[in-house]
This record gives sequence, structure tokens and C-alpha cells, in this order.
Amino acid sequence: MLRPRPHPARTVSVAFVCAVAAGTVLLMLPVCRAGPGSAPFMTALFTATSAITTSGMTAVDTATYWSGAGHVFLTALTQLGGFGITTLATLLSLVVSRRLGLRGRMMAGAETSTGLAHGDVRAVLVLAAVVMFAAEAVMATFVAVRLWSAYAVPPGRAAWEGVFDAVQAFNNSGFSLRSDGLVGFVGDWWICVPLTLGVIVGGIGVPVLHEIGRELRRPAAWSTHTRITVWGTVVLLVVGFVAVLVLEWGNAGTLGPRDVAGKILAAFVQGTIPRSGGFNTVDFGAMNPDTTAIVTGLMFIGGGSASTAGGIKVTTFFLLAYVIWTEVRGERDVVVGRRRIAESTQRQATTVALLGVATVAGGTLLLLGVTSDVAFDRALFEVMSAFSTAGLTTGVTADLSDSGRLVLIAMMFVGRVGTVAVASALALNTRQRKYRYPEERPIVG
Repeated sequence: MLRPRPHPARTVSVAFVCAVAAGTVLLMLPVCRAGPGSAPFMTALFTATSAITTSGMTAVDTATYWSGAGHVFLTALTQLGGFGITTLATLLSLVVSRRLGLRGRMMAGAETSTGLAHGDVRAVLVLAAVVMFAAEAVMATFVAVRLWSAYAVPPGRAAWEGVFDAVQAFNNSGFSLRSDGLVGFVGDWWICVPLTLGVIVGGIGVPVLHEIGRELRRPAAWSTHTRITVWGTVVLLVVGFVAVLVLEWGNAGTLGPRDVAGKILAAFVQGTIPRSGGFNTVDFGAMNPDTTAIVTGLMFIGGGSASTAGGIKVTTFFLLAYVIWTEVRGERDVVVGRRRIAESTQRQATTVALLGVATVAGGTLLLLGVTSDVAFDRALFEVMSAFSTAGLTTGVTADLSDSGRLVLIAMMFVGRVGTVAVASALALNTRQRKYRYPEERPIVG
């Protein structure tokens, strides 16, 4: 008797739980802590979850609390988390396509193909590895050379910091070997620009990068998924940049003291990073409430599907925008680039977005319930940062109790694993009734 195959969504969840458990054990080793003894269980669990989910949120000062061995383990856990997320999400998309049946696969191939052969596991793994290590090598070189030439950092230390920062950037994490993050490099184009571009590339996704590379000279041949991801990313980058530049221009705690070029650079970095990067070149706790609200929204959207970024994903957000626009115009079909979007895809996007809203709302209420001295806007920001695995903070995380940290741990795990698991579960559990009930239209709005 054949045993039923485990559901892919369950497999992904179990894999991440095992990785977090292994990472917690490693970080509790005395050799990983700079001070005496070993790290407490909750500190190790929080940090391991943050690394595996590529969040970058910290309960302690990464630079001083962990030893050199601890930093190496953090790098390895972040790389493992980022690579696993990229490959598992991409492979799940292939599994979903294979479960659709012949007719469904032909339609999917015609309308949403990304050029990845169904079941070609080796191609997915090789592509993800090549893109990741190539991008990290370029970033590490820029950062290391700059630290050595402009900041007199010894070559060996500069190379290590370059590798560490590159891994964190591409995997959209935010751990740093400096206590102030990238604040000391707020005006340095040679460090900020490569790392920010690495965050963007890592947040696009392997399927999209594969198709862009194959059809670079023919954007008209891009699939609907690639078009939405690329142009949606461009729109969000512009919105983030303009919002931070305009709203923080005169803020003495953020962009105010910088010259024009410095303000432009800082706005570019901080308008990009919130969508899952984790680095900071200015103090997010000093930002204006309007900017914080926009940053919170950008974190919720996140990056591309099958990428190292978190959030509900760019495609989900813009598909819902198309659905709303279609309904406002009174049209029957949701059309993107001369392609009709399936109703099942629309329902999946709606479900993922609403589950994301419910998760963040529930997490915020829980955090407020266990920590009475945190303001609502700060609690919402921390929970959103954890759910979107952005890793940003307004200074609240380090002062939370163990109960508060458990809430953020749950948000990081659900935010990283839940959206992929829910989307795949919805697609794999598609069933078609052999009958239809009479139609009725309740009043909406």
C-alpha cells in the first residue's frame, strides 16, 4: 500500500522548523558568544529564527554579543535560509504546475511560463546558486576594497566584513558587524549603492531573473508574472525614494544634516530597504509618523515571489490593484498585458493579502497584550517588520520581554513560511465540484 505523499507546504514548514532548531543549538554553544558562558535559549532562538527567515531582527548587539564563530554561524544560517527560500519557493511553483494536469500545464506554459522546465530540479538549484554567489561576490569586492582603501581597515578584516555584508544584503537580511549598522556609511556611495542593489536583485526572485536574462532584449516577450514583478518593483522603488526624500528632507534626526547628494543617497537606501532589506543608514525611530506609515506599507508588500524578500509579495499587491481597477471600470475580466488573469489566481491573491492583514493585526494585539509600555504605532512597526522579515526596528525589540520576543518569533516564521505555504496549499488543494449551486448576489459596499 502506497503511503500518501506529504503536502509540500508541510514539508517546507518542517524544514524551516528543523533549521531553526539546529541554528538555536549552534548559537547556544559557548564558542559563539563573545562574553562568558553560552547564550540564553531565548536569545539563541530569536537570533536563529531571524537568520533562517532572513529577517535580521536582533535582540542583542550582533557586533559585540556574538564572537567570530557566532558571526560565521550567522552568515551560514542566513545563506542557508536565503538559498532554501529561493529554491523551495521556485520548486513549489514547479510542483504546482505539474499538479495542474496536462491542459492546465499547457495553459500555464502559454500564459505564465518563466522558462524553468517542470521538474528540472538541477537547473533550479544551479541557477539559484549561480545568481546568489555571483551577486554576493561582486558586492563583497566593492565593500572590501572600499573599507580597505578609504577606512584603513586591514585587508583580512575588510574582506570578511565585505562577505558578511554581501550575504546579508542579497538574502535581504540585516545583521551587521557594526553596532550602528550602516549609519557610519550614510554618505558613502561605494558601500551603500552596491548593497542596496544587492537587496533589489535578491528581492526580485530567481524565476524573474532567469526570464530577464533569457529575454533581456525582448521585454514584450516577458510573462505576466515577470512584468508585474519588474514594473511593480520599479514603482515601489520610486514611491519609497520620493516619500523618504520629501518627508524627511528637513528632519534633523534623519536626512536634515546631510547635503543634497547625501539626502538623495540616504533616501534611495531607506526607500528601498524597508521592502525586506534590514539595513539602516538613519535612525528609523527618529522618522516622522507619515514616513513610518509609508515604510510600514512597503514592508507589508515586500518583494518578488520565490525571492529572499518577505511580505505578501509584489505580484499579490498589484494583482489586487488590477482587480480593483477592473471592478471600478465595470469590466468582466482582469487583464494584464493582454493576458486574462484566472479567477483562482485572483482568489489566491485576495486570500494571501487578507491572511497577511489578519496575521499582522493579531500579532500587534498580542504584542500590546504582553508589553503594556509599547505604543501602538511602535508595536505595529515591529510586528510588520517581523512578518515581512524586513528586520527594521524603532528600538523596541531589544527591550521586549521573552513573551514579546516569542510573538515576533512567530511573526517571522509565519511571514517567511506562511505566505509560501498558504499559496501552495491553495493551489494544490484546488477541487472542482461536479455541480453548481444557484447564483445569488449579496449587497456589497
